[in-house]
Amino acid sequence: MWGIVRRNVRGAGGLSSQDLGNYMMGLRPLASAMRNYSSAMKEMTVRDALNSALDEEMAADPNVFVMGEEVNIYSMKAESPLFITKGLLDKYGPERVLDTPITEAGFAGIGVGSAYHGLKPVIEFMTFNFSMQAIDHVINSAAKSNYMSAGQINVPIVFRGPNGPAAGVGAQHSQCYGAWYGSVPGLKVLVPYSSEDARGLLKAAIRDPDPVVFLENELLYGESFPVSAEALDSSFCLPIGKAKIEREGKDVTITAFSKMVGYALKAAEILEKDGINAEVINLRSIRPLDRATINASVRKTNRLVTVEEGFPQHGIGAEICASVVEDSFGYLDAPVERVAGADVPTPYAANLERMAFPQIEDIVRAARRACYRSVPMAATA
Repeated sequence: MWGIVRRNVRGAGGLSSQDLGNYMMGLRPLASAMRNYSSAMKEMTVRDALNSALDEEMAADPNVFVMGEEVNIYSMKAESPLFITKGLLDKYGPERVLDTPITEAGFAGIGVGSAYHGLKPVIEFMTFNFSMQAIDHVINSAAKSNYMSAGQINVPIVFRGPNGPAAGVGAQHSQCYGAWYGSVPGLKVLVPYSSEDARGLLKAAIRDPDPVVFLENELLYGESFPVSAEALDSSFCLPIGKAKIEREGKDVTITAFSKMVGYALKAAEILEKDGINAEVINLRSIRPLDRATINASVRKTNRLVTVEEGFPQHGIGAEICASVVEDSFGYLDAPVERVAGADVPTPYAANLERMAFPQIEDIVRAARRACYRSVPMAATA
């Protein structure tokens, strides 16, 4: 680069060596800034983040293998709905990228058994709705074995796949299992939002000695997010059980996970126009839950809005509410607001489906109520 600059400058006016040196030194900060800008602006889809995390962990540890429906041949073809395992068969072969029949109970059980013997299976459910077929192995075999063996048996297994509502697939394929698995001792439950979350948390899950339920969101797979140079390093790993403050604020705390983090951030932008400075917390982990970060935020803002796509009764928001009431009740200046999915099976019709799950405007209204800024219904008529 510097050779090209020298030729151009000399050809333009014949500067002295000293002037040329000063000119070149002046360009160095600009070039450095351009490099930093380029690095900071690198983007990656959630799908690619998950794929790269799997690839790197399989390369680093020969005990890691992937098993599930269509993770092998179909992951390379256009018919595959997910593409998370794309390219892994060519690199690691059919012994480590195992296609299974449509039998979740079978391959989940095989995975748990292999984990007993020191392997590190990553079990893919095409959707976590199908994990109901395998829940006995997830809970009774994987989650409880370490306790029941007095710590003699570790079960280093990851159960991963899309969780929560997709779009237009009806009640049996559209619900959030965060509260289901989050209530089970012996499991760790992770809920990534961004590409950095996906890479760092999946790596942490695979390296963990205990069973991890890894709840992704299918509608986020194609979304791109900025990824730092640190997150692209093969050694990158996020701590399990630590939330991230995505946006700092002082007037109201909004907790969310998975796709709802994006909705909460958009709601915060709208609230800012009303003079409400919202703090948005990306939970990242449901079990263990980062109660310390949540309570510290509430003690600062004195208000709380919880957001989730799951059912309201016995939900994640209810647990967060209980934690804040137990530890920070004296700091609350308003009742806790819960924004959750409707207490009905997911409708198939698109208009009803939209009404069944939280929207950005629902979060905005809840935060305004918490800040006593809600507009009376008569005023909007």
